[in-house]
Order: sequence, then C-alpha cells, then structure tokens
Amino acid sequence: MKTILLIEDNADIRENTAEILELAGYRLLTAENGKIGVELALADRPDLIICDIMMPVLDGYGVLHIVNKNPDLNGIPFIFLTAKSERIDFRKGMELGADDYLTKPFDDTELLSAVEGRLNRFSKLKAEDYNLKQDGLVQFLEDVRSTGGGGLQSLSVDRKTHHVPKKQFIYTEGDEPTRLYFLKSGRIKTTRTNNDGKELVTGLYGAGEFFGDLALLEEKNYTDSALTLDDSELVYIPKEDFRQLLTTQPEVSRQFVRMLAGRVNEKEDQLLGMAYSSLRRRVADALLRLQEPLPNGEPAAPIQISRDDLAAVIGTATESLIRTLSEFKHDGLIEITGAGIRVVQPDKLRRANW
Repeated sequence: MKTILLIEDNADIRENTAEILELAGYRLLTAENGKIGVELALADRPDLIICDIMMPVLDGYGVLHIVNKNPDLNGIPFIFLTAKSERIDFRKGMELGADDYLTKPFDDTELLSAVEGRLNRFSKLKAEDYNLKQDGLVQFLEDVRSTGGGGLQSLSVDRKTHHVPKKQFIYTEGDEPTRLYFLKSGRIKTTRTNNDGKELVTGLYGAGEFFGDLALLEEKNYTDSALTLDDSELVYIPKEDFRQLLTTQPEVSRQFVRMLAGRVNEKEDQLLGMAYSSLRRRVADALLRLQEPLPNGEPAAPIQISRDDLAAVIGTATESLIRTLSEFKHDGLIEITGAGIRVVQPDKLRRANW
C-alpha cells in the first residue's frame, strides 16, 4: 500500500482530500502545517507528498526545499496545491522542483489522476535497468526528465552530440570541472605531466565510457588532461545534474562506485605488472585489453594508438615496445598494418607464460 503525506492547513480540504485518497486504497499521513509535515515525512517516509503552498509556520516552498536537500527525503514525488489566484506562486514552486500541481478547487478525478500519474511514472523508472557502460546514464537522465519527476524535471542535460576533432584537449590539468563526459565514439587518453615535462598516460577510454568523473566527485580541479586520439563524439552532462542524480538515485551512485572500484583494480593490476611482469607479458596484456571483442562476437577493429602512447601505458621505452611488437608479429600473434595493430591469436597471447 502506497503512503501519501498530505500537508494542508485548511481542515475541510485536508479531511475531504484524505477521505478520497483513503477510499482509493492509499495510506494517509496528514499535517496542518509544513513543520509537522516534514517531521512526519522523516519519521515515516511517504511515497508521495501533496502540499499546499500558503501555510503557517512553514510554507510549501520551505517543505520542498527541505525535501530536496535532505538525503532521506530527496526523490519523493511532490505535488503542490495552489489556488487560482496563486499562479505566480505555482510557477515558483515548479521552478524549485515540484513535479505537478493541482488548482483548488479540484474534483476527485483530477486528484486521483495526478496521484496515479506520479506514482506510476516513478515505479517504472529504475536506475538499475540502465547500463552505465553503454548510453545508459544519458538515457536514464532523459527518461527522468520526461517523467517530470523526482525533482529532476528541470535537468539541463545537454544531450546534443559534440564533435571534437582528433588531437584536441577536452580539459587540461588545473581546470575546474564543469561537467561529466560520455564518449559516444572515438578514443580519449588522459595524461599527467611531471616537473620535467614528461607525460604519463593515466587512462584510455573508448566508446560507451565516462571520464572526468573523479574530479567532480572529489570537488577538485583536474589533476590530468584529456586529449582526443581520434575524431570523437561526446555528450556533456553538467556537474550539478550529475551530483543531483547521484543524490536522488542510489543505484546510479552504486554503479559509479563499482565503475571507479574497477578502475582502481585495473590500476593496481597495471602497477603490479609493471613491477613484476616481463616486458612481453605487459605488452601482451595491454594489447588484449585494448582490443576487446565486440558485443556481437565480431573481431574488434585494429588498435589505433601511437607507439609513444602505448609505451607510456605499458611503462617502457618506445624502442623496447617496437622491438617486442616485431617479435609478436614474427611469431604470428599480431598483425601490423597501416590501419593499426590486430591481435590474431588472442588465446595464445593470453596463455603464453612470458
């Protein structure tokens, strides 16, 4: 049974509205002002809040502000009650994040339709149904926005695809982060530079991956630079929308934690390999990681990465890398053409005890 919190200072409206909703099968919590309503919501989290705007002690705007800021309440669908003479007040409420409104006086059908519409839309919107490795978060944001719910109906997500030419910086060390980046196509490398001007490749990203998230989560300036390796297509997600989404959708937060944990494990494996594995093993592991098979089982496209960048990822000199690649080619494990490097015997390359 869904629980609805009704906050209304007019006793007659409060009692009549509560009676209609209870007859429709909902469990009701009622409050005569915003302060009591917030206390009830904190003690017994409702599935939906219906709240009058003009009330004593704490008005509807105050209630909505607390709901949006409190992590225990954020994400609850919110419907404002407003009189016809309060159109300006209603618009202000919607801009603050309310999901819907009812103009008093309203009839039973209007009330039940609004309530059912909010609850049904939110019951279908589950973050765990979206895959962050694909176009998942972007689609999730679009679906959240289309429902007009969860305080996210004002999302300013720029879902326009931005075409960025090859060898262009997306951001540089020291820049303030303003957005999360989703890579629809192309490749991105992130690098850090030491005091001597030497460059270290800290990450390589392909289609379907996010980057730039760590600086947003740490709330610090970028500690690396991001550069396109190919002509790329990017989607920008403003940082405030990203943070709000993480606050209101716990499953999205968990997915990003898992994604970051996976990156940490990958970095640890890379450091372990650089410390103890042979050069041939490190080169083999890097090639296998860069040439992942496509989802449909078809062979991946050739690896198109400069020898300098590949050497930086592996942690070796470019000359040593070139010599090892030549050995792999001679053994028939890889092909090297103008299009790039292709692993032709991945199982043998993977099982080899270098």
